[in-house]
Amino acid sequence: MKKLRVLVVLALIGLGVFVTKRNTSWWPGGSSTTSSEITTTTTPVIAPLSGTVDPTGLSATRPALTIKVENTPDARPQWGIDKADVVYEEIVEGGITRLAAVFQSNVPGRVGPVRSVRRTDQAIVWPIGGLFAFSGGAPYAVQSIQTAPVQIYSETGAREGMFRDHSRYAPHNLYAVPAKLWLHQATPTPPPALFRYRAPGDKTGGKKSGGFLMGFRSGYATSFRWNATTKSWDRTIFAAPDITATKARVSPKNVVVMWITYKGGVGAMGAEGIMVGHGRSMVMTNGRTISGTWTRSSKKSRVIYRTSQGEEIKMTPGQTWVELAATSDPVTLFPAN
Repeated sequence: MKKLRVLVVLALIGLGVFVTKRNTSWWPGGSSTTSSEITTTTTPVIAPLSGTVDPTGLSATRPALTIKVENTPDARPQWGIDKADVVYEEIVEGGITRLAAVFQSNVPGRVGPVRSVRRTDQAIVWPIGGLFAFSGGAPYAVQSIQTAPVQIYSETGAREGMFRDHSRYAPHNLYAVPAKLWLHQATPTPPPALFRYRAPGDKTGGKKSGGFLMGFRSGYATSFRWNATTKSWDRTIFAAPDITATKARVSPKNVVVMWITYKGGVGAMGAEGIMVGHGRSMVMTNGRTISGTWTRSSKKSRVIYRTSQGEEIKMTPGQTWVELAATSDPVTLFPAN
């Protein structure tokens, strides 16, 4: 009988089950005079690209999915960008901006409108790999993304992973279906984290802030204002609140300005944002502005944002927007309330 009990205990340990109070009616030879409490212990899954708890646990087994999203007035309202873990806003031809939205912890029904790839995109996705979805692109831009460690899917190859919404007019009506794209395998799974995150109670640093205006040109200036109720930064573009097709206000927990050089000229056809090296940065998190620098040793490495004292800046768990500003683009800070 004693040997049997030992075998049972070993089996329970292998299953991760722990008996917190012995039930003598369950144990061989025991009585029925006491109750039992059998509990299981699980470690919460932290989504690597948002730093938030993932109750589904699926972010532990899912690659990153980056989708190119149009950002013109004709694209509005956009779908799904409020569910991205990280959004990069990059300057393309004519000085307009386009989004590279990275999904991993959430699965929106659709994302878009989906548009074409640019040379800057390969530098964005190098550290995280995974899947990259776009509508198409110039041969030089497609060749550029092919150098990155991602599985690429254009409209012609995505099959059920993209569709045209015929209630809208082309080319502003192509949408991606993340659940379908994630049927394809990609590495690494899961992706590595891009940022470090603050634990509850950690000091933020920096100065109290009401937000800022990002001085993109060609009518694409965008602002982020601190919302003390949601503890996030409400985004405004084209002089209107940024609201998605599902009526969600775009309001990330963190906003980063990363001043970079655009090789070939800001807004020039075929220009590439240089994201390896170092430069100025500004991080908006937890109602505060932290000025500092960014450094990146290689495309394979993540960008590290540091304070002026050299300490790595920790983000608030949640969505992060990264503004890939030209070195000459101005930022206007709003006073704190």
